Amino acid sequence: MSQQDQPPLRFGFAGHPVKCGHDLVIGGGEVFPELNFTLPPMALEPETWQDALAEYRAISEMIPGACRRLQLSGLVVEIELLPPMTEVPEWGAEVTALMARALDQAHQESGLRSALRVTPVDLRDAIRPPVLRSGEKLASMRRSFELCAEAGADILSIESVGGKEVHDEALVYGHIPGIIFALGVLAPRDMEFLWGEIVRISREHGVVPGGDSACGFANTAMQLTSQRMVPEVLAAVIRAASAVRSLVAVRCGAQGPSKDCAYEGPVLKALTGIPISMEGKSASCAHFSPVGNIAGAMCDLWSNESVQNIKLLSGYAPEAYLELLAYDCRLFNAAIAAGKDSVLQQLMVESDVTSSPQALVLSPEATRRIARAIEGETTAYRQTLAAAREAETMIREALAAKRLELPKPERAWLDRLQRELSSLPDEETELFDSMRQEFGHLFRPESYGLS
Repeated sequence: MSQQDQPPLRFGFAGHPVKCGHDLVIGGGEVFPELNFTLPPMALEPETWQDALAEYRAISEMIPGACRRLQLSGLVVEIELLPPMTEVPEWGAEVTALMARALDQAHQESGLRSALRVTPVDLRDAIRPPVLRSGEKLASMRRSFELCAEAGADILSIESVGGKEVHDEALVYGHIPGIIFALGVLAPRDMEFLWGEIVRISREHGVVPGGDSACGFANTAMQLTSQRMVPEVLAAVIRAASAVRSLVAVRCGAQGPSKDCAYEGPVLKALTGIPISMEGKSASCAHFSPVGNIAGAMCDLWSNESVQNIKLLSGYAPEAYLELLAYDCRLFNAAIAAGKDSVLQQLMVESDVTSSPQALVLSPEATRRIARAIEGETTAYRQTLAAAREAETMIREALAAKRLELPKPERAWLDRLQRELSSLPDEETELFDSMRQEFGHLFRPESYGLS
């Protein structure tokens, strides 16, 4: 669907709302919390599995009462499976069934509208170079999706890793052609393969194929900027470019909501109308970021990313973060009810947009421009390159208009980005041979359907 056919970019409203779980409509005019949690530090092995299960059981028992206390009208719970819980698919299914029963109970007792998202781990990069289209790891993932769907998951998602083996090295060395090659050539090919499988499994089991996340690419860059290992302008350009590989999931049949850590979600919403989950200030338990407010400007779900089940002064952390999300969502929804959502959106944008180029590329205006750049091209590689070039241009324009300030090293990097992005070929075939010579030791061409 063309971008101009989509409604305005607003929080709580998506062009194609998703109905799932217990009567929950995501993107239909209301913002809901998405609670995400994980285990406290502990070994996860057969001898400790019952202890781990007890942690999840405690969280599941907390949810109905907390939702009543907070007067929640709707909720999404996400379980991001840990690697052993995907390697042993029965473990992931056991936790899924436990959480599904808790949401069933809450719906029966108080009418809580809810949905359960389950996100198995992409195990395929455990072998280097990664084997992506065959092998035991892929078989475990398939089985995990199937068993979790049977156990009560309403939405299936993943944070896939195809292309990350090249992107990681290219990012550390600031190798711009390598970054574009990983995001625009390798990753989309793997997305098409993997999401064909996820959509098939979802349809066979009558659940919603949710979405993917460029977390391993763009969020890695974002975190490295905080350690001063990567320039912010590079991380901002990667953020824009990463939208293309996540868009492939939607084109394969993913319906949303996108993953909370997929900050590229607004671009997907602009291009396809799917509802999106986002995370910002309420995700500081998991990571810091320069986009705490602006990330919420177009969200349909508002997430805390992930928090360990540890004791705080008030209570256990998952309940504390559910309260944070609940109050944030009350504000979103009060603004919608009062017809003031555009005002709140503007304030959320203005509070962040001049502070970092990474925030700049998340504004509604930037989202539309990146979406138009992608829409104007036909291949994933050309779309990735167009998105990167558009982000670099927007940063340069903001700098010239004094809407953004950058130190000299960042300005030098911006000039380098302009030079190198403009010099990249328009066709991926012209890039492939040089990238294979540079990074061929890191990836298997057959894992991407490349000869």
